Amino acid sequence: MNSLLLLGRQPALGLAELESLYGSSVLTNIGDQAVIVALDAAQIDFNRLGGATKLCRVVHELDTVQWRQVEKFLMQAAPRHASQLPEGKLTLGLSVQGFDVNIRQLEATGLNLKKVIRKTGRSVRLVPNKELELNTAQVHHNKLTGPMGWELVIVTDGDRTVIGQTVQVQDIASYTYRDRERPKRDARVGMLPPKLAQLLINLAVGPLSAAPAPAGQIILDPFCGTGVLLQEAALMGYTPYGTDLEQRMIDYSGLNFDWLNTQYRLNLPADFAKLAKGDATNFVWDMPVNYVAGETYLGKPFTRPPAAEALAQTVADCNLIIKKFLRNIHSQVPAGTRFCLAVPAWATTNAPAAFKILPLVDQISDLGYNRVSFEHAGNDELIYFRPDQYVARQLLVLVKQ
Repeated sequence: MNSLLLLGRQPALGLAELESLYGSSVLTNIGDQAVIVALDAAQIDFNRLGGATKLCRVVHELDTVQWRQVEKFLMQAAPRHASQLPEGKLTLGLSVQGFDVNIRQLEATGLNLKKVIRKTGRSVRLVPNKELELNTAQVHHNKLTGPMGWELVIVTDGDRTVIGQTVQVQDIASYTYRDRERPKRDARVGMLPPKLAQLLINLAVGPLSAAPAPAGQIILDPFCGTGVLLQEAALMGYTPYGTDLEQRMIDYSGLNFDWLNTQYRLNLPADFAKLAKGDATNFVWDMPVNYVAGETYLGKPFTRPPAAEALAQTVADCNLIIKKFLRNIHSQVPAGTRFCLAVPAWATTNAPAAFKILPLVDQISDLGYNRVSFEHAGNDELIYFRPDQYVARQLLVLVKQ
């Protein structure tokens, strides 16, 4: 049975992540922010995905994008589905993408569904829509992925409609907890979001079908900072190895990892996460290392458009440090080692967003690496940013030649 995944704020990142893990052949883009995956939902490790917000199993496809026809089908199918659920009060939610409908029309459809379900003798509660799509917090709060929950996700794709039932949503509360409650944070060195850390790991690991089981596989973060990526790697089952120029960051990473180990009851030994102080431009890492992932030096944290001279100097500084790092590690890891690095890019316009990128991006092959390209996302789309940021992160997926 196929699965339907709704993607995050930057769909290209989620598409690249899924393609990296499961291959391009199983993906079919649908609408602007969704994708069909030719795998059963149970085959998708949703908890490790940073770029998808909802996982649904596809329950039906219709050869129409007329909302009245979709509603007619739902009215016929809902009583039958409701009869298959356990006894008790049913909670129903609706989310749509791509239809020319408003919230009032969507609510009317929900009330009509509620009526036909009640005629079967079932009690049902409808979750009110604030937007056309219920957010993950609403899905969690209303237990729509539980045994008595039922969220229908309805998405247009050209001249057809795909209907899915949500089975899992991104656990925003857990992301927030790991991000804000860890004992050591430092805005000065950047605040790598846990979801982005997951993306970096998944892009570095590559196809799960070809990769060994995570246990015993070592992920190196050469610029580990406060250890966000190391924590996410451990939660996925990998062995984290972090180095950083500053001893303070190594100390912070250690304290944060101990906190994660306790809070998530991982029961990992105290030395499970390997940490060492070291300059990534000349450090000699212990081998073997299976994958390399992390956020590199991002330069000055501009809060407003920088002067041309200041930007040029920052670009030069970052380019030099990252180039030295790539040359240093090149001789230490075997051919075929896969990397995913978040390197800086600088917004030069607000709408549409355009970016100044590092010169080394166009010199990757000269440095001894091949850049991985994706069928479902262009390399120029792999830039993580928010509209109010001037320093973005460009994701480089590399393989040592």
